[in-house]
Amino acid sequence: MTYLLIKAAVSGILIALASEVARRYAGLGALIASLPLVSVMGMIWLWRDTKDAARLADHAAATLWYVCPSLPMFVLIPVMLRAGFGFYPTLASGCALTFVLYLLTMWIGHRMGLAL
Repeated sequence: MTYLLIKAAVSGILIALASEVARRYAGLGALIASLPLVSVMGMIWLWRDTKDAARLADHAAATLWYVCPSLPMFVLIPVMLRAGFGFYPTLASGCALTFVLYLLTMWIGHRMGLAL
């Protein structure tokens, strides 16, 4: 249980750091948020828990395929905000777009024989 709490605390601290830096410096906060910290931490935790190279390789490969459908959200959100849409409808639209693209990625990946 202690290990789970440590993982949660480290993850939470990184999110808090990114949001606090972004309040003062939008670009630097965006850089921190864009770093694949969650992926790297996930790989570290997975390696520590399993020491399974094949599982870690599958995880890293699947992560690559899931990054691609998340990118259009970062185009849609600034476009909608600059067009005058409210934050929450914009965020919901970005999340909905990402969800649909994730489903499409899983469907296409399955048809291509990818282990997603």
